[in-house]
Amino acid sequence: MYRTVNNGELRIKHVGQEVTLCGWIQKSRDLGGMTFIDLRDRYGITQLVFNMETKPELCEKARTLGREFVIQIKGEVIERSAINKEMKTGDIEVVVGEITILNKAKTPPFTIEDETDGGDELRMKYRYLDIRRKPIRDNILLRALVASETRKYLDKHDFCEVETPYLIKSTPEGARDFIVPSRMNMGQFYALPQSPQTFKQLLMVAGVDKYYQIVKCFRDEDLRADRQPEFTQIDCEMSFVDQEDILNMFEGLTRHLLKEIKNIDLSSFPRITYDQAIQMYGSDKPDIRFGMKFVELNSVCKNNNFIVFDSAEFVVGINVIGGSLFTRKKIDNLISFVKTPQVGAQGLVYCKYNEDGTFKSSVDKFFTQDHLSVLAEKCKSSPGDLILIMAGDKIKTRKSLSMLRLHLAEELGLRKPDVFAPLWVLDFPLLEWDEDTQRYHAMHHPFTSPKPNDISKLDSNPSSVRANAYDLVINGNEIGGGSIRIHNKELQSLMFRHLGFTEEQAKKQFGFLMDAFEYGAPPHGGIALGFDRLCAIIGGQEGIRDFIAFPKNNSGRDVMLDAPSEIDVNQLDELGLNNNL
Repeated sequence: MYRTVNNGELRIKHVGQEVTLCGWIQKSRDLGGMTFIDLRDRYGITQLVFNMETKPELCEKARTLGREFVIQIKGEVIERSAINKEMKTGDIEVVVGEITILNKAKTPPFTIEDETDGGDELRMKYRYLDIRRKPIRDNILLRALVASETRKYLDKHDFCEVETPYLIKSTPEGARDFIVPSRMNMGQFYALPQSPQTFKQLLMVAGVDKYYQIVKCFRDEDLRADRQPEFTQIDCEMSFVDQEDILNMFEGLTRHLLKEIKNIDLSSFPRITYDQAIQMYGSDKPDIRFGMKFVELNSVCKNNNFIVFDSAEFVVGINVIGGSLFTRKKIDNLISFVKTPQVGAQGLVYCKYNEDGTFKSSVDKFFTQDHLSVLAEKCKSSPGDLILIMAGDKIKTRKSLSMLRLHLAEELGLRKPDVFAPLWVLDFPLLEWDEDTQRYHAMHHPFTSPKPNDISKLDSNPSSVRANAYDLVINGNEIGGGSIRIHNKELQSLMFRHLGFTEEQAKKQFGFLMDAFEYGAPPHGGIALGFDRLCAIIGGQEGIRDFIAFPKNNSGRDVMLDAPSEIDVNQLDELGLNNNL
């Protein structure tokens, strides 16, 4: 046995015991007559004591040990004279009587501390060292806990965990597939799944009734800052359910996770439609931890000889509580922010509602105090507030103002990581028009059912058809989405037709699903929650990378393994691919 206890285990009650410990040297301190070493493992840190007077040889040996050496020690637990309340083991230390070096270590390329000097790429190259750091290790442990509690909840509610294949058929909808060549079927290819969508529907046809899987998914898409080419979903499907059943079930899961992991009780989740979300927040994943709802201002801002407003399709604003105290420099910085390429606005109009009841705006030339008073009333502003206004194309202006809203909230400390504000966004459009391809695409996926009352509009007014779809949003992040599915062949065929599939194309790509529907498919629906994102939000962070053991960088590369990489010529020959390169 290498150890009798771990480094987070010892307390004052263990004083006088002989123990054996193993771990990595976090740091050492030479104080002349005494040497102290902090010994670390997954469970915590224990302070080791070496005394020059009682065991000089052992003390000298300890002084030769470097950071991250792996050692085993034997010694006696004693009470610390100076208690460290910041450490779980801070009331004891171990007087070392014997030490064994299990493995030496080179000097790490960055410090293995909570605050490190390593940049992102360096830490990812040596990810196994980065995981030794407590913040990353705690994130990985939290991820394991979220998975465990998810399984507990779903198992309790009679869900059956079923594995679905990773080698499947490529489909044209959605993001690009990762393609896998088949040696045994030369010239043919598998695809890695973007989701287990069709398989979980087939499991409903098979009578499984309630399915779940914590599953890897793959999308070969251009990466944004916080996307990964492989990611994990909590994938679920249920039979004989309507939308309400699914919302209640997964509200329950979210409450369970936050209660068990963070000891936070959540009340019922607010529900808004997609149209309401866009109208009030300019986003289908609004952060509702704070206010600053959009106020449409066409009625009060137009026809005042201010050409920016008069020529615009849409004028919209937000009210910033306490914002009248913003300096001119602060407001100029906001104007500069909205003009950045990622926001793309032409400018920003402001109106300060001063504490004395007067107004000061950037459009005083065009708007009287009475006009500005009407504006303030429309925005429900109070003395001390600041109104910020944008104008232009409706879609672009809403998007730009949404980004400004989040930027302001971040600067004002309103996006508190320990506050959780979930909501459901409902009634998404079923279809969205793609200008490049000049055809409709499924906003969710081709298997989403339209609202029953809207089916008749598919032929006459497709853009107005609402989907039986819903998204779970927490703190401005889309955590998951799902829908009630189409479960009969006729409606599914109609949907494929509106998505531009010929009958032959639909049969070739999804004939197996259409055939299955003819053998008694139950009404069913489901949801997929982004597991990486959920872990990050519960952990109080926006970024997912530090909650994945071995993530890819922004270019989709594994810098530790140096992957993707070239393949040996012999392997290419076996796959029949060499001639194509």
